[in-house]
Amino acid sequence: MKTLLKPAFAAALAITAIASPAVTAPVMAQSNQKVAVVNVPAVVVNSSAYQTAQTQRQTTYAAQMQQAETRRTALQGQLQPLITAFNAARQQPNADQAALQQQASQIQQMQQAGQAELQQILAPVALSQAYVEEQIQDQLNTAVENAARAQGVSLVISPDVVLFAEATHNLNEAVLQQLNTLIPSAQLVPPQGWLPREMREQQEAAAAATTAPAPAASGSGR
Repeated sequence: MKTLLKPAFAAALAITAIASPAVTAPVMAQSNQKVAVVNVPAVVVNSSAYQTAQTQRQTTYAAQMQQAETRRTALQGQLQPLITAFNAARQQPNADQAALQQQASQIQQMQQAGQAELQQILAPVALSQAYVEEQIQDQLNTAVENAARAQGVSLVISPDVVLFAEATHNLNEAVLQQLNTLIPSAQLVPPQGWLPREMREQQEAAAAATTAPAPAASGSGR
């Protein structure tokens, strides 16, 4: 069966290219390379480690989720009368634009403050999500390489660069099986003080910048 592949959804997961760098379609067509397509984000979210963590998180972080939902409902109850009053006021003939602007600003500030509060409540949940995803990402390259070698594939590309491909070029299932073997489950709760890789790299870069020796000042003689 022939399959028209849709672009992969946006995600912060690297697509792995095996062997040579990206090549143009004409070169690929003329070579004897076996090419396969992998939708990495789809493989990740269907992995055993990811799915198990999603289920466990509902229990482990039930208190934070319930607190966030309760607070969200309360915030909505505070905002709704203000929104209703604002909508009614702006429909009046000769509405006071200055007053409307003040009302709109108040509503916006409350919404922003509420969103920040909810993010703070759910911060442990978001950190758990990032921790699980990073553990899976650490095994992705190996999973893709193992699946490619097992099936004699010399080049792996992502669906967002493919307009058409036979279903036989789909390597998703093989990569998923490899990933489930490499990481059947992931730790759900990050250790104390753990930060996502991007934040760790930023901190390391900042530390390196502060400890780097300052360039020697060049003086001018008279």
